[in-house]
Amino acid sequence: MEFDESELRKEIAIAIANIHGIRIGLFTPDLAFDAIVKKQISRLKDPCLKCVDLVSTELLNVVHNCSAQMSRFPRLREIVERVITNHVRKREQECRDQLAVYINCQLSYMNTNHEDFIGFANAESQARKTIPTHNNHLGNQVIRKGYMTLHNLSIIKGRSFWYVLSSDSLAWYRDETEKEIQYILPLNKLKLRDVETGFINRKPTFALFYPHGSNVYKDYKQLELSCNSVDDMDSWKASFLRAGVYPQKLLNNNEESDDDSIVIEEDVDPQLKRQVEVIRNLVESYMSIVTKATKDLVPKIITHMIIKNTKKYVFEELLVSVYAQDDQVELLEESPDEVRKREEKMAMFQACKMALDIIGDCSMKFSGSATSTEEEAVLYKPTVPTRPTAATKKSYRLSTPPPVFSRPAPPPPPGMPPSLPDRFY
Repeated sequence: MEFDESELRKEIAIAIANIHGIRIGLFTPDLAFDAIVKKQISRLKDPCLKCVDLVSTELLNVVHNCSAQMSRFPRLREIVERVITNHVRKREQECRDQLAVYINCQLSYMNTNHEDFIGFANAESQARKTIPTHNNHLGNQVIRKGYMTLHNLSIIKGRSFWYVLSSDSLAWYRDETEKEIQYILPLNKLKLRDVETGFINRKPTFALFYPHGSNVYKDYKQLELSCNSVDDMDSWKASFLRAGVYPQKLLNNNEESDDDSIVIEEDVDPQLKRQVEVIRNLVESYMSIVTKATKDLVPKIITHMIIKNTKKYVFEELLVSVYAQDDQVELLEESPDEVRKREEKMAMFQACKMALDIIGDCSMKFSGSATSTEEEAVLYKPTVPTRPTAATKKSYRLSTPPPVFSRPAPPPPPGMPPSLPDRFY
């Protein structure tokens, strides 16, 4: 989960200041951790519900594209789309309620005993590494010197002074000898912004001011200074930037100007800065756990409650829901285009059938006349007697069987009695 680092630190500082109140906080309050984490978890609800809307829209588009196969029956297509759409919308609302319950469960209990949670000790050690404990202040070093014109004292012309900019303050003298000091202005929490030039003053001008509206110099809310050229003014701005005086951030139209009235002494109080860093590390660690769980559970919940349930409904209950409609007879009414196409096909079929009948009659007539002509030719063909040829005679002679001559039986061998006729047995 991505969030604005500066905005997060500001919210943590405000929460710590509200918990401490007028007392001096010696320890890092855990209530600030709970308040910031709950606020970050609440921001997960809108993306989760947005995922449900995207999935439902895409699923309905798929249903509409699939129902195009039933374009021949517009009434049936309309009823099927309506039934499935009502079911998807019903499941969508149930899924949204389930995700809201999930977010409420995350808000109800902060599981700081999770194995991936860094804990207070590790967060404090990381904060010590991020914020060094030794003093990095190098002393009041002089950054720039030069003449500038102060316009707060005189509206028409202004007065020129010798200014000495150091890392801690801005001092101005009557002249460059630096003997008569006029004023010393601390640079702590000062901001810088450009001032539009008017008809009287045409020099490039900028102003120093406090964001919370305190007086900068005497009764003036801002200190207006001008230079002789734009390059000179840019050089002074760069010097102020080195001294820690940053330009004013422009507010967007959606931002409220009331936030500028809240002053957090984070840069001044090192203890508050350390507490903010500790809470920030704890929030980042815990939100990584919640975000990981949300990325894993939200797609599963949406798939189970919308996609899988709709698929089961289409396979098991869609036909029953369609039959439950009052106008069952009108479900299979074809569209006018389909009726016209069917009539054209039937007319073409009848025309082809008539053409085939005509072709069949013509072929039968032609085949009948040819058959009668052949029969008459065979019937009235004259027969001419032919004389037998030599080959015919030869074949006739060969076909006559030769005569068979009978011979007497041989006598029996000697020593055997003669055989008796069969009639004696």
